[in-house]
Amino acid sequence: MGKKGQWVQIRDTVLPPEGRAPQAPEDTRKTPLIMWVKGYLNADAEVGKDCEITTITGRTVKGTLEEVEPSYTHDFGKYVPELDVVRDQVRKALGV
Repeated sequence: MGKKGQWVQIRDTVLPPEGRAPQAPEDTRKTPLIMWVKGYLNADAEVGKDCEITTITGRTVKGTLEEVEPSYTHDFGKYVPELDVVRDQVRKALGV
């Protein structure tokens, strides 16, 4: 259950499979185009139910409540030792 003003993530189908462009690859044409958006709930809502949010940029978006207080799960990949060399070269060139 999400409360009004709480940070959430919603989901909405932008295009069903039959709305996909005919020139798109076959596997793409069989898949709906889904969007996920994060923002603040405009009213209390239950996970799995339709709701409305206001994004950080002020847009109002409707969709199905997916998650309350979602976390960020991306990263920047594995350590790349070559970037240490580049960092040192840049620092030296900048005199830092």
